[in-house]
Amino acid sequence: MNSSNLAKGSDNTFDILNFDLISPRPTQDVEILNQLSFVPGLKEVLMLRQVHALEHATVWTLGESHSTARQKIMQHEDVVDNQLYSGLSTEEGFYLYGEVNISDLRRSVNLALQRLTNGEWNLAVHPRCGTNASVAMLLTAGLALGMHLLLPRGPIEQLIGLSVATTTATEIAPDVGAFFQRHITTAIPFNLAVENITLKHDAMGRKAYFVKVKWRE
Repeated sequence: MNSSNLAKGSDNTFDILNFDLISPRPTQDVEILNQLSFVPGLKEVLMLRQVHALEHATVWTLGESHSTARQKIMQHEDVVDNQLYSGLSTEEGFYLYGEVNISDLRRSVNLALQRLTNGEWNLAVHPRCGTNASVAMLLTAGLALGMHLLLPRGPIEQLIGLSVATTTATEIAPDVGAFFQRHITTAIPFNLAVENITLKHDAMGRKAYFVKVKWRE
């Protein structure tokens, strides 16, 4: 992620992107692993998706500033995003960046895991996730290319096309990004258990807490 609001639901122009194509099931990743166990690295990919969701949910729970935040998330309303916290997921766990007491972090991780597996699936989606940035860049590039091919080659027409492409991509990227997060880059962590939380440095030398997880059937 490098974990900036949750989808609003019925007021959103692209609300269809918020519908669940398939409701998460506790056994779904275990079934995939059993059926496709011959695929190299499959377990690591499945773990990474679940860790990614747990990372997002932990950032949300750490950033909650009042007692009604949980209800707002369930109702797809805006929740204050505390930008002091961000995360980075790996298949073994995730790094949590920001000043936080380890006891508060431990409590937030456990709460995030519990809430995710109990049905608060929107916690798995975060607007500051790198998925959103990647989607925005791809949409902008694709729409700009389409406008370039469709419109006359005159500089005014091309400039107008680029402006339309950029504006359209900016408008729809958050919803498309949330859709990709929900169905591709995250999964509900039904198979994760928190092993330990330690203070360490990531590959770039930045100090962070590392939340190590393990797979459970």
